[in-house]
Amino acid sequence: MRNSDILFIYDAKMCNPNGDPDDENRPRMDVETSRNIVTDVRLKRYIRDYWIEKGEEVFVATIEEKTVDATKRLAYWVSEWILQGGSSDMSLRIDAQKVQTKLVKNEKIEASEIVKLISSEEDILKAFLDVRLFGATMPIKDEKKGSSFTFTGPVQFNWGYSLNKVEQVYSNTITSTFAGKTKGEGDEHGTMGKDYRLYYSLLAFHGVISAYRAKHTKMQDEDVTKLEEALIKAIPLQATRSKIGQYPRLMVRVEYNDDETFLGDLRRYVKPDKVEGLRDIIEVALDISELDKKLSKNADSINSIRIWQDADIMITCNGNIGTIKDIVSDSIKGKIQMI
Repeated sequence: MRNSDILFIYDAKMCNPNGDPDDENRPRMDVETSRNIVTDVRLKRYIRDYWIEKGEEVFVATIEEKTVDATKRLAYWVSEWILQGGSSDMSLRIDAQKVQTKLVKNEKIEASEIVKLISSEEDILKAFLDVRLFGATMPIKDEKKGSSFTFTGPVQFNWGYSLNKVEQVYSNTITSTFAGKTKGEGDEHGTMGKDYRLYYSLLAFHGVISAYRAKHTKMQDEDVTKLEEALIKAIPLQATRSKIGQYPRLMVRVEYNDDETFLGDLRRYVKPDKVEGLRDIIEVALDISELDKKLSKNADSINSIRIWQDADIMITCNGNIGTIKDIVSDSIKGKIQMI
């Protein structure tokens, strides 16, 4: 594995990219700069849900559409894994069946019962794609003495922020035909609520992949490929009523030659030519001239640059417009792999 920096950009039109539960679920904002904010947790949820639909084993997930704590999640996984052939040890299979019976009856499971079934941390890492990439803390609750497994993920994202100044849709009251209050026969009143949305937000995330941490979580190249696929596909496919209107626009992963190099937050080197009054992706061009300079200056440290570019986003570089590979400097053209 090698270190990587990731730049990921998507946009949100007439929707709520990430509601703040402390503020009536309004879109998260930096009010001083009028910039929209989205947490890394929200981004990772899109990614995990996409993986689940693709049949990947994910630790941070519901079980039978029910939210469970880490203790039960481990109990479900390890008992099923053993009973489905993960171990031929008959005593372990008997213990796993006991755990399964307790789960069905919603009975308390002791930490010792779970730890006994997990032969090594490596079994957990082999099982869960999101743990290999994002890491996890898995506390196992017990009245007497708890236990836990902790993995620091090689893939980390900052909170995302909008490259443009955003405006909230001014009309946000919605009504429902279902009765919220009944005064008497035939005198029902529909309910009213709030639906907070933004006109347009061009959101950018920065992420890193640490080769050093990847060694400890056993992350492989194919796992990184699955991450790239999820970044490109997950958001529009996972849209709910308040999230529809979001589309990926650009993904750049700069992979270095070693496990020491990082160039830092790549968002500093991209700039939209318009930051106010935006309503659609076709109204803005993204200038990557500074990113081109930064990468060209460090070309000797770069192994490859993997890029996915949406057809609707206009990219400019040093006065040229087009697909990134065609308009960047010659010093990095040969390192670019278009996805």
